[in-house]
Amino acid sequence: MIAFVSGPVAALAPTTAVIEVGGIGMAVQCTPETLAGLRIGTDARLATSLVVREDSLTLYGFADDDERQVFELLQTASGVGPRLAQAMLATHSPDALRIAVATGDEKALTAVSGIGKKGAQKLLLELKDRLGDPVGARIGQQGVGTAVSSSWRDQLQAALIGLGYATREADEAVTAVTPQAEAAIAGGGQAPVPQLLRAALQTLNRAR
Repeated sequence: MIAFVSGPVAALAPTTAVIEVGGIGMAVQCTPETLAGLRIGTDARLATSLVVREDSLTLYGFADDDERQVFELLQTASGVGPRLAQAMLATHSPDALRIAVATGDEKALTAVSGIGKKGAQKLLLELKDRLGDPVGARIGQQGVGTAVSSSWRDQLQAALIGLGYATREADEAVTAVTPQAEAAIAGGGQAPVPQLLRAALQTLNRAR
């Protein structure tokens, strides 16, 4: 398996980057977001997953190892091949997918081209115990990166807004989970932001 490729970017196309590795141009299939971070002539390092078929060898590239791992885990679900897995990651960040699966968010999955309502329901069941919890530090590549020193309210609100919710919706969800956070703090601990995020998303899903 080719775990990663590293070298100057030789060319960019709508779905592909060519990375020069030891004088050889490696064509790597990437999501639009990954491609947006690359520049021709600039060195890049992409985590990769090699998909072997009878008539082809296709290398898929990712911004980091976490994205690659989710790409491979998604394919353990029946009916999910590399193209659909990549489409899911082109629509949602790894943590957004984890949150969607953890909260049973069908709408998030049907937002992916090629996934209908029944397919989303099936994926939610199959992936429930496979993707794991959100990694926390990056609650989505849509721009959520909160400092450790931020309050739980700020972290939660930033995460919800980064996942596409309006400020008003985020405020209402934060208010709804405040008793849960205060109970954790009163017990001598810290507000568990990942769990609070799940609870907030469940509140928002019920309100839809």
